[in-house]
Amino acid sequence: MADFLEETQSGKPEHFQTTTNVSRVRASRLTELQKNQTVGFVPTMGALHDGHLALIRQAAKENHRVYVSIYVNPTQFGVAEDFDSYPKAMIADSRMLSALFQEFKSSYYMGQLSQVFRPSTQDMYPGLPPTSEIDGEGSFVTINPISKVLEGASRPVFFRGVATVCMKLLNIVQPDRVYFGQKDIQQTLVIKRMVEDFHLNTKVRVGPTIRETDGLAMSSRNVYLGQRRREVAPVLILALQAVQQAFADGRRTRADLLEAAFRVTSAMMDQQRELPASQRANFEVDYFSIADPKMMTELDEVSAEQGAIVSGAIRMLPVEDPQVSENLGLGDGKTTVRLIDNIELDILTSKLGVF
Repeated sequence: MADFLEETQSGKPEHFQTTTNVSRVRASRLTELQKNQTVGFVPTMGALHDGHLALIRQAAKENHRVYVSIYVNPTQFGVAEDFDSYPKAMIADSRMLSALFQEFKSSYYMGQLSQVFRPSTQDMYPGLPPTSEIDGEGSFVTINPISKVLEGASRPVFFRGVATVCMKLLNIVQPDRVYFGQKDIQQTLVIKRMVEDFHLNTKVRVGPTIRETDGLAMSSRNVYLGQRRREVAPVLILALQAVQQAFADGRRTRADLLEAAFRVTSAMMDQQRELPASQRANFEVDYFSIADPKMMTELDEVSAEQGAIVSGAIRMLPVEDPQVSENLGLGDGKTTVRLIDNIELDILTSKLGVF
């Protein structure tokens, strides 16, 4: 395979490269630097969905070249988490990226997809094998205190793994801009802090959460849900929207706002308990948070001027009494599925009550 992409008269490459080779990515990036071409980078773990595609489209509108990485990073999964069963869809991912490449030929887009980087764990962790233990050995990046709260409290090694792999990827790609989704709001703040503290020469861009028609935030893990749990999963966004409505109605204290969220989840739990085991979908609330928009520290009271991030996480529990021919999702309904989401409280919400 040629090291450098052939280009059309429009200046866009005629094809994109898929590589596992760090040196090849760096060589391509050097060529683009020499041509004063900007690079937008979208790091993913694969199992692509419309949320990822929206970020890639945003990158193609704002940069000459777009790089996408696909790598399921083991160090952000705890010992008992779902690393081994995390969804993998190489053929579907390739088809989606090929379709985007064709779409980006339009003059509507400034740039074009040029590199898909699929490294191995040996490529990403060439020294010690990666570890998922809290006190494990290895070279890690930690961004505290923001990594210790909310998702960090529930998943103690998660942000250590995220910051470490993103530092590696940013060092390899050296993009002008890197793109993340609003759904993972705490992750975006961790990465922004890392970029600032370590003087990385890239800008962090955050795209809006992409949702299903019923409001469920798109996530690669949604394929685990199956029909029964999928019908109940929107309870999370409904609870967050209840907080938003309470804020618009004038409530400002943490207790009053969280009450609105728990009222929604409690009602859904009661409804599910009344159903026979063959029909219900049980879930647990991991947390609800009302936090400062920059540091994710918890707030006792929210002002319209300062605003807040309202976030939450629930665990959809394994399916009870599965039925023959029932759509149980990937893993046959045996896997607990953890869902996260967030929305903003701001001055517009307080005045207009918009979601």
